Amino acid sequence: METSCRICSGPVKGSIDLGVQPRGNAFPKPDQLAGEFFYPLIVGMCDSCAMVQLMAEIPQEVRYHDQYPYRASNSTVHSEHFAGVARRLLRTELTGHDPFIVEIGCNDGVMLATVADAGVRHLGVEPSQEVAALARSRGVRVLPRFFDEETAGEIRAEHGPADVIFGANVIAHISHLDSVLKGAVTLLGPDGVFVFEEPYLGAVVEQTAFDLFYDEHSFVFSVSSIRAAARLFGLDLVDAEPLAIHGGSMRYTLAKRGARRPTAAVDELLASERARRLDRPATLEELNRRAERVRDELPALLTSLRADGKRVVGYGAPAKITTVTNYCGIGTELIPYVCDSTPSKQDRVVAGSHIPVVAPSVFREDRPDYAVLFAWNHAKEIMAKESDFAGRWILYIPEVHIL
Repeated sequence: METSCRICSGPVKGSIDLGVQPRGNAFPKPDQLAGEFFYPLIVGMCDSCAMVQLMAEIPQEVRYHDQYPYRASNSTVHSEHFAGVARRLLRTELTGHDPFIVEIGCNDGVMLATVADAGVRHLGVEPSQEVAALARSRGVRVLPRFFDEETAGEIRAEHGPADVIFGANVIAHISHLDSVLKGAVTLLGPDGVFVFEEPYLGAVVEQTAFDLFYDEHSFVFSVSSIRAAARLFGLDLVDAEPLAIHGGSMRYTLAKRGARRPTAAVDELLASERARRLDRPATLEELNRRAERVRDELPALLTSLRADGKRVVGYGAPAKITTVTNYCGIGTELIPYVCDSTPSKQDRVVAGSHIPVVAPSVFREDRPDYAVLFAWNHAKEIMAKESDFAGRWILYIPEVHIL
């Protein structure tokens, strides 16, 4: 399979094939299984700009709807992280007279609530009505739109230029990234910055985290690909900072061309990526081979445990559970249910595999022998919360193993 890069129009060939998949965050009700949406989950890298991207494009209206189930505030770790991000931006970037910050995909207001509490002018751009309503309930001002060049122009016309545009786990979700970058140029003031955090390709490769690929992740960024994309639209990559959140992320800072001098970290990370061959399609091909081993070994382990009379369930229902269960052919015959603390996911099922999602109280009452930790990037937080669990945890990142 071959297509053209969404950023630079260079050639993109498929290197990772995770089969036919449903939407990661669909979580249909048991009586809504007819007509599920499926697409080929194939990932490639652009030969020209090294941007890693899904070969198929799923319309954003299909992915982000009024019943979108993800709630950023459900994780204590995430809540603390984004409160810290807000305080940092308030301290270092919002120092002028009457500053203005815009967040793309503000979700339930987990970051902007701190900005609002500080009395700073702000705007969240959030197309999903239910989570937007939660943000408003926290005092956050929200525009119910998708962010693009047109929206950016309207915001600037009404509110003036932005000192900061922020996004977390959303910029890589937007297939029209070119319009987002043009919008940043339109909306930013002369000294403004566009700061965003996304899962990092280096961490995905290192950990064999193939389940980070799903319909919402139109791209998986690297420092190399972001610098190349920024340059195409009149922006400079002026800083890059590795983060531990989400199993390994990167915080990128863009500014208008020539406005700021890039930090030493940018060149250091670019050199590291070249040494690790993160700009080569062959690296994705090797990741595909390691993913295939997980595809074979995880269901084999679960089948063996069930044959021995052991009771195995799942813990955590992030969007990536859809990728791993469908790719590995895991259904209710191997995992009868998965528990998750998000109320909007409970009493629903994982798309495609149709594994029921239940509340954590079911897990605690049931006392299974093993639990597959699908929310592996929250392992420390979950294991602390479930310290009374007498069984054993199964992980499949970076390889299949039992703790």
